[in-house]
Amino acid sequence: MRWTRCLRLAAAGAVTASALFPLPAAHAQPSDGRLTDLVNPFIGTQDEGNTFPGAAVPFGMVQFSPDTGHKTGYDYTRHKIRGFSLVHLSGAGCAIGGDLPVLPTTGDVTETDYAKYAATFSHAREQASPGSYKVGLDTGIEAELTATERAGVQRYTFPATGKANVLLNAGQSLHKNVSSKVEILDDRTVRTEITGSGFCRSTRPYTVYTVTRFNRPFTAHGTWYQDSVTRGARKSSGPGRNGAYVTFDTTKNRTVEATTALSYVDAHGADVNLGATKGRSFSQVREAARRAWERRLEGVKVQGGSDTLRTTFYSSLYRSFLAPNIAGDADGRYKGWDQKIHRAQGFTYYQNWSLWDTYRTQCQLLSLLAPRESRDMAISLLKIDEQGGWLPKWGYGPVETNIMSGDPVTPFLTNAYQQGLLKGYEERTYRALKKNADGVPPADTMYTGRESNREYIANGFAPYVKGRPYAKPGDSDYHHGGSVTLEYALSDAMLAQMARDLGHGADAARYAARSRSYRNVLDPSTGFVRARDTSGAFAGPADPARSVGFHEGTAWQYQWLVPQDLRGMIGLIGGEKAANDRLDAFFAYDRLLKEPERTAREVWVNRAYAYYNADKYNPQNEPDLIAPYAYLWTGRPWQTTDVVHAALTLFTDGPTGMTGNDDLGTMSAWNVLSSIGIFPVQPGYPTWGLTTPVFDRVDLVLDRAYYPRGLLTITAPGTSDDNRYIQRARLGGSALARTYVTTDALRRLGVLEFTVGARPSGWGTAPDAAPPVLK
Repeated sequence: MRWTRCLRLAAAGAVTASALFPLPAAHAQPSDGRLTDLVNPFIGTQDEGNTFPGAAVPFGMVQFSPDTGHKTGYDYTRHKIRGFSLVHLSGAGCAIGGDLPVLPTTGDVTETDYAKYAATFSHAREQASPGSYKVGLDTGIEAELTATERAGVQRYTFPATGKANVLLNAGQSLHKNVSSKVEILDDRTVRTEITGSGFCRSTRPYTVYTVTRFNRPFTAHGTWYQDSVTRGARKSSGPGRNGAYVTFDTTKNRTVEATTALSYVDAHGADVNLGATKGRSFSQVREAARRAWERRLEGVKVQGGSDTLRTTFYSSLYRSFLAPNIAGDADGRYKGWDQKIHRAQGFTYYQNWSLWDTYRTQCQLLSLLAPRESRDMAISLLKIDEQGGWLPKWGYGPVETNIMSGDPVTPFLTNAYQQGLLKGYEERTYRALKKNADGVPPADTMYTGRESNREYIANGFAPYVKGRPYAKPGDSDYHHGGSVTLEYALSDAMLAQMARDLGHGADAARYAARSRSYRNVLDPSTGFVRARDTSGAFAGPADPARSVGFHEGTAWQYQWLVPQDLRGMIGLIGGEKAANDRLDAFFAYDRLLKEPERTAREVWVNRAYAYYNADKYNPQNEPDLIAPYAYLWTGRPWQTTDVVHAALTLFTDGPTGMTGNDDLGTMSAWNVLSSIGIFPVQPGYPTWGLTTPVFDRVDLVLDRAYYPRGLLTITAPGTSDDNRYIQRARLGGSALARTYVTTDALRRLGVLEFTVGARPSGWGTAPDAAPPVLK
């Protein structure tokens, strides 16, 4: 994709922001039409982006979307829909959810396996937009989906027939279906209870409850168990294929509508959530969902850029608001991690925590654009600790999966603290984080926490133990000692800052000292980080491209995951020149300057899950998302812009428009933040690294309760592929020589102006221009 600009400047030289945009000014205007019209939900539905095109509202419990046979739900290359199910994670790499796939059919019900009764379709008859999905099936049935926070609403238009069916499959899901129950309550209502498990290597079960209410009576019904269909039956249960069907006469009225409410608490909760929909029609719910998305997207208004650029940008912004998800019912009740029922008082309870991913980008974006929800998300994590006994690592529903490694919950929560979202909860948060940082969860709990913590604290590194048996279902930190040491050290650095702020001086010094543990896994013979075994010897090949003990990456890709002390790392590997040489090789920088798009696609990107045996940047996965910004520490901020802008070309407006898993909005948030020119280079601390925006102007409309100015404006008039280098920067009208800003400065001053030009400048190259060392 090439970036063109509505306000293209004729001259290649620098132009000041104030020349085109006197400040303060009215909000920038989006392109003609509604912002929801710029969103393409099909982006990422091919080549393992693992997004879904179906209907949801921001942070909604329900994601009502078609399943085509792919392990995570929808794959654009497949042309059979097995059902429209209620629960999906946007961009997760493992199967989960897909509960209660529902499919309209005609004729006699004879098949009970959704792989056999699936309906074919073509993309020519398929449409999707925020909060809405529609498809014409080759059976002659049109299916439409929309959603509320806790319910999915469906509308089916059948051919004229006396046998128009809706199949409700309680016994098949994307995950392992442990058991299910289905009951037809009356001539309009069907209830289910579904227990599933199986996210990645997790085996811990959870249960969802649903109730489906049709807008008119059905004329016949039945249930099935395994291969046996029983006409007229009202109940079925067991560990295998369970389901119910209801039949309508559509010879005169061809349309059937239904609302399916979901609860993770109990059947009563599903009834409460159904009542909260207030009997609204499909059209009313769809319009409410569109308005909810329009309000969210209006929080960021851009000027400049091509239609393609705006589509990829707003589609990424849309995906950034899909998780975490509301977990409590409309009456405030929720299922805690002690498996007991609790009631949220004064906050909304959330679930689904892809923390290893989201702590790097998405939680920071939400702290800017959705601070109230971000506060409630952080409080929800504290409730998990209070009720379940420990903070989570990767939580799905009301259970811990222990997927991924390290200590991602610490920077997630210290970010909330540093952004001012945890007033009144500071000490409570600190106690939970301290317990997590200094201990290991008891063996009889479902948590692994910092599994390698005893060795890390005693020896200064987390050991790599090849083939060590898993202590609990999920991942093991012992299998990833090299990267885990870096992750623990990063978290310690962020906790040290919080401890110091709260007056816990001794703790602050202790955590700050531990944050330098990355030095203990630096091999002086290679200048690369390298895992150590339990004896302290370096493990595996010395070649950093073939390193062992790094989770979904190599030593090349983890080298820069030291944001707390990147200056220290640079010194250890030989200084700025040595670091720049290594970064240039890592990004294939010389080739990148000549062919940025081809370099991104042909040198950086391999298969979606090709994480290992590489010495190049991997922009499709989390470990080195921060790496392009390492040049801010080496005195070459223009090279950050070169690399970031090349990586942004990987986001396109088609199904293959993401190069790997979106991971609950992580990659989408990277796109949004890098596109507007600010990036959280020290995750867990309020430092935003700077690069050239791809838009002439961006207005972020902010919550005045947290950002009293109510607006953050970022300008870079004339920015383009050829005019992308920062010449000067101003913050609040004053010159800015540093390559970073803080949240407090953005909150107080509210206007960030870039002057751009065609060639690199001396801006940001002074020794004190780099982001700070956290001590």
